[in-house]
Amino acid sequence: MSEETQTHTTDQSKDFLIIEIDNQKFGIPVLQVQDVLREQEVTHVPLAPPEVLGSLNLRGRIVTAIDVRKRLGLPDRNPDMPSMSVVVEHKEELFSLIIDKVGDVLNFKDKYFEKNPGTLDPLWKEISTGIYQQDDTLVVIIDVSSLLENVERKK
Repeated sequence: MSEETQTHTTDQSKDFLIIEIDNQKFGIPVLQVQDVLREQEVTHVPLAPPEVLGSLNLRGRIVTAIDVRKRLGLPDRNPDMPSMSVVVEHKEELFSLIIDKVGDVLNFKDKYFEKNPGTLDPLWKEISTGIYQQDDTLVVIIDVSSLLENVERKK
């Protein structure tokens, strides 16, 4: 294999939907995103963990709504501030991740991926696979399975 071919094959990249929570950018692998929704009416579920806001109906399917701010230990959203929702599938179940804003889909080259820094909050490390540097901002990549597994264990 020539050197040129080797360089080309190691120059892989991935697409991420960029979301914002409390002015921090996060990335969700675009292949895990089922839908992006404006603020939805959520039905409260009694005795659910604090990060489970409730459920909503999406085209006839029941979707569990997760407040990602609470899951990450961040302060509650200002009630006047609208939210958005990113719908992901996990273990054949739909989850609506309630977030502050949805941004663009960005492509990051694998060679710029970094493992979680030692200074990253332990709770964030638990749900993150690593980070990418975007201009002068860090984008924390969310491991959707880890984010939702821990919520399921608390149920």
